[in-house]
Amino acid sequence: MKLTDNNIESIKQEWNALGSTYATEVNTMVKFGDAYGWENWKGEEPKDERNHLADAVYQLLKAANTNHTVDQFRNDFPPAHTPFIKFMQDHGQSIEQLQFIDAQKIVFVLGTAYQKRQAYVLTEDITLKLDESITAIGKSKQQNVFAIASNNTIITTQGWEGDIIATFNLDKSKNIGITEMIPFNDGLKVLLVSSDGIFIISSDAENRIHPLPDLEDDEWEPYLDMENATLSNDNKYIVVGDQCCDHRILDHNGNEIGEVGPQSSYPDFCLFSIDDTQLITNSCHFYNGVTIGVDTSNVKDINIVAYEESDDYTTIDDGMRVYCGVATSKYYILGDAFGYIKAIDKQGHCIWKYFLGSTITSITISEDENTLWVGSASGMLHKLQLDKGFRDSHSIGTGNHYEDFRLIFWKDEPIMKW
Repeated sequence: MKLTDNNIESIKQEWNALGSTYATEVNTMVKFGDAYGWENWKGEEPKDERNHLADAVYQLLKAANTNHTVDQFRNDFPPAHTPFIKFMQDHGQSIEQLQFIDAQKIVFVLGTAYQKRQAYVLTEDITLKLDESITAIGKSKQQNVFAIASNNTIITTQGWEGDIIATFNLDKSKNIGITEMIPFNDGLKVLLVSSDGIFIISSDAENRIHPLPDLEDDEWEPYLDMENATLSNDNKYIVVGDQCCDHRILDHNGNEIGEVGPQSSYPDFCLFSIDDTQLITNSCHFYNGVTIGVDTSNVKDINIVAYEESDDYTTIDDGMRVYCGVATSKYYILGDAFGYIKAIDKQGHCIWKYFLGSTITSITISEDENTLWVGSASGMLHKLQLDKGFRDSHSIGTGNHYEDFRLIFWKDEPIMKW
C-alpha cells in the first residue's frame, strides 16, 4: 500500500476513533466486572477493530524511526497491542531479567533461558548492546550488588560495572540455561535458578537445593518445569518451587524449615514484601491462578496445606497467573499471562491494574518508585511514569500511568521506539 498524505490522515483518524472506542468499552466492562462480578456481565466482549490498519501503521512506525519523527508519530498513533499480534507471533522475543541500575538506566536480556541471549543497557531511550557472551544478569535485594554470568563464570560487583566482589567458576551448573539469578547482598553467594535445578553458588561449592533427590529412584533427574525462587530482602530465607513441588521455605544455607502448598494447580512464582513481613506465592492453572500471602513473623511454623482454605494465609489475588513482580513500599506490582500489571497490597486489595499486552515476563522499578519498566514475551519493553496521568484515551486500566515509550525488539528488525 502506497501511503499519501490523504490516506495517512484517514488512517490516523480511523486508528484514533476505533482505539479510543475500544479502550472505553474495555474499561467500562472491567469496571462493571470488578464492581458487580464477572458472572453478571451480559454484554459482548469488546473487539479491537483495527487489524486492517496494522500493516500501514507498522510501515509508518518504521518510517518514523528512520526519520527520527517518533514523538510526532506517537502523538498521532497511540500504541496498541491487539492489531500487532500477527507481527509478534513471527518476530516476538521475550524480554527478561530487567534490573534497575540508577536514574533512568536499566539492564536486561533478550531471550529465554534455552535461547541464545543478548544483553542490553537502556539509558533513557538509548540502547547499548553488551558482550554477546553474557547469559544472565541478576541484582541483589539490597546493597546494589550485580551478578553477571558469562562463559560459565559468574562475577559479582558492587554496583553496575563496580569493583569485583567475587568470581565463581561453574562446574556442576555449567552450560545450563539460567532462568533467574539473584546474588546475595554481600555478593559472596548467588542463588541460581534453572530447569536443571536451583543452586546456591559459593566460592567452594555449587549446592543444588532443589529439587530434593529421590534416593529410591535410580533414574532420578533434577529436571524442573516452571522453576521459581526468591530471597528474602535480608537474605535470611530462600523460597523455591516448581510445577511438581510445593513452595519450600529454606534457611540461608538451603535447609527446609517450612512449606506453602498451592491453592491452584502448579506453584510458579514467589516474592517477599519489601519489609519481609509477608511472603506471597502464586500457583497457576492454564492462564489463571491464585496468589496467597503468609505472615513471616514465625517462618519456621509456616505449613500451608495445599488446596485448603485457612486463616493462616491471605488471598492476595484469585485470578492471575503471575510470571514476575516487584515489591514496593506500598504494594506488590505483579505481571500476568494476560498482559496486565496489577498493584495489590498485603491485604489483597487491588490498587490499580493496567493493560500492556502479551505475557508479562519481567518488571523493575526505580529507587524512588516513580518509574516502572515492564518487559513482555511480545518483544515490547514499556517505560511508565506511575501516577502521572493517562497520556491518551487509548489507555486500558485503572492505573493512572503515563507511558513514556515502548521499545520493540523483534527478530529480523531494527530496534524501534513507539
